[in-house]
Amino acid sequence: MPAAPQTAANRLSDVPSSKMPRHIAIITDGNGRWAGQRGLPRVEGHRRGATSVRRTIEECGRLGIEQLTLYCLSTENWKRPAEELDFLMHLLQSYLVEERPQIMDNNVQIRWIGRRQGMPAQALQALDETVRLSAGNTGLRVCMAINYGGRAEVVDAARGIAREVRDGKIDIADIDESVVDAHLYTAGMPEPDLLIRTAGEMRISNFLLWQISYAELWVTEVYWPDFDEAQLHAAIRSFAARDRRFGGLT
Repeated sequence: MPAAPQTAANRLSDVPSSKMPRHIAIITDGNGRWAGQRGLPRVEGHRRGATSVRRTIEECGRLGIEQLTLYCLSTENWKRPAEELDFLMHLLQSYLVEERPQIMDNNVQIRWIGRRQGMPAQALQALDETVRLSAGNTGLRVCMAINYGGRAEVVDAARGIAREVRDGKIDIADIDESVVDAHLYTAGMPEPDLLIRTAGEMRISNFLLWQISYAELWVTEVYWPDFDEAQLHAAIRSFAARDRRFGGLT
């Protein structure tokens, strides 16, 4: 008799709902190396990486994850060859347009964080329109970090706070963590519980520097184009087995 197909209910039946991460953040690394190992151009790795984005979003939605944040393009990535960057922007634009029916059908809300400066107008238009169309959706929230850098985010938050102090809206004595939180790109979002990094790199690469203070880290040697449901489940199981103390005692 063939095995019963897996459903969202039994995929992680060994993980109590109380142990599931509320917010998963992923550094999607290794597209170029994946392509290089196969003798393919780097852009083919990015194309295949888009498939992993779709697969991961779908599985997080089935599992009932509240938010998924994907590190898609850093502020440092603009140092790459112009041809590769042009392809990435075209791929982003095409993905956002082509995926809109699925985004709406699956009740996914799209948000994005990063600096608008330097982004191509057509890519910005596709982002803004997808964010607008999905704003009322109540399922999985997918936050795309594009032209994003953690240090740039902190700088922009500091500038915003300084302007409000100058204008008399905030007293210096009242600046605390909640004020900083409210001025970050991620204002109103839950902090990540689980940070996943693909491609085996043991660094956070300027990603969500403030927000991941107490996130659990999980690193896999698998390159992003090969990241699948099994990898996601392994990360969640590892997270569920950990004792999160937040600086205190169990």
